[in-house]
Amino acid sequence: MIDDLACLMYLLAHDDAAEGPYDRSRTELLVRAAALVDLALRGRLREVGGTVSVSGTEPTGDPVLDGVLRDAAAGHGWKRLVRRHRKRTLTEVEDRLAAAGLLSVKVPRTRFGTRRLTVTDRAVPAALRARVAAALHGDGPVQEIPAADAALLALAAAGCIRSVLSRQDHKTFRARIDACTGSLAALAPGLEKAVRTLPMTMIAAQGGMGGS
Repeated sequence: MIDDLACLMYLLAHDDAAEGPYDRSRTELLVRAAALVDLALRGRLREVGGTVSVSGTEPTGDPVLDGVLRDAAAGHGWKRLVRRHRKRTLTEVEDRLAAAGLLSVKVPRTRFGTRRLTVTDRAVPAALRARVAAALHGDGPVQEIPAADAALLALAAAGCIRSVLSRQDHKTFRARIDACTGSLAALAPGLEKAVRTLPMTMIAAQGGMGGS
């Protein structure tokens, strides 16, 4: 079972009606951020003086994460890494999910068409949404939420994925969402800031100012 955060984030962002992500440009940034969080949780990325540093040289065994690790080796900041090569990472996530049988892919008929992607087992994203809902609605301290679930909640909120969190959820559970986002500071202060500023990064990216 695939359990890396980039793929899980994609499944949360997938829209059955659209046969793809609910918003492709936003999802590009979300899966990049999720991959960075995943690598930080694994101890493969850390922050030194505001710059991202790679720990260890061995591959993770996940082609998506290994690609992000290679990007991080150049010594960029977290925000730069969220934007960098995000289109490539999203395509790699889709290909990984397709290879695992979790996505079916319909190739476009024309050169300028887009791939149509369908989740093969809707129980998988449903279970993910239930995990995030449990993190959101739970009455226990945020520190007891699994780190991966807290990260998925923070990212889904930053990306305004309405199938995961409604507008009312954002208002009612603002403090809990904020606490989940704040928990990323334990991994790296710059990573928390990068996730907090994702909404503005998304606006800049849609205006053509977000990098390659």
